[in-house]
Amino acid sequence: MIVQHHTADLPTPTGLMRTTVYRPQTQGQFPALIFYSEIFQQTAPIARSAAILASHGFVVLVPEVFHELNPIGTVLAYDDAGKDKGNADKWAKPLEHHDSDTQTLIDFIRLQSYCTGTVGTMGVCIGGHLAYRAALNPEIKAAFCLYATDIHSDILPAQPGNNSLERMADIQGEIHFIWGKQDPHVPQEGRTKIYQQCVTTAINYQWQEVNAQHAFMRDEGERYDAALAINMYQQAVALFNRTL
Repeated sequence: MIVQHHTADLPTPTGLMRTTVYRPQTQGQFPALIFYSEIFQQTAPIARSAAILASHGFVVLVPEVFHELNPIGTVLAYDDAGKDKGNADKWAKPLEHHDSDTQTLIDFIRLQSYCTGTVGTMGVCIGGHLAYRAALNPEIKAAFCLYATDIHSDILPAQPGNNSLERMADIQGEIHFIWGKQDPHVPQEGRTKIYQQCVTTAINYQWQEVNAQHAFMRDEGERYDAALAINMYQQAVALFNRTL
């Protein structure tokens, strides 16, 4: 499908959140996906990923994940300065603010005539964590989480009892975890910790570990694995077609 896109500045409890909406040009109603970016926000690779998903018949929303901490429209570069700023933002924003962002996006989706009202979520890197985090909301029917950082560490700011890993049992939808075996950000011991929690909580999950480095989906840089990325898009589309 040919894709169109526009921006929407959504009022959240913590300020305006610019969100780019990608959707098929053809008339009709489509399921929605919230696509969470890396710490760099909506870079060119993230925009291309969103367009790929939308072309399969989804409304894809890409929010600025650190909208409270940056001017609207901020995109960080894939360099040391961008990485340092993005990581500082990650430590500065409480998980509860991400939760209210997710609810704002769900509320927006419900009001759009081109949406069916069903919602899934997908993300990469910190966005993989935020896709997982969004799945704590009962409105999220499925989540596809790629090399999600900081779930195992439980060190992102949150109120007591509200860390992401300890709340796993609240997930009601289906969730897929994809990990790179050569990813230093989520080492084997971290993946084992998350896997054991999946077993303990008995959520509806699927688990894959692939021979890849961190950010293997990003179609810029030396870590990109195009063949593996295509396979991941196919799996995500299959999941969302089945569940949404």
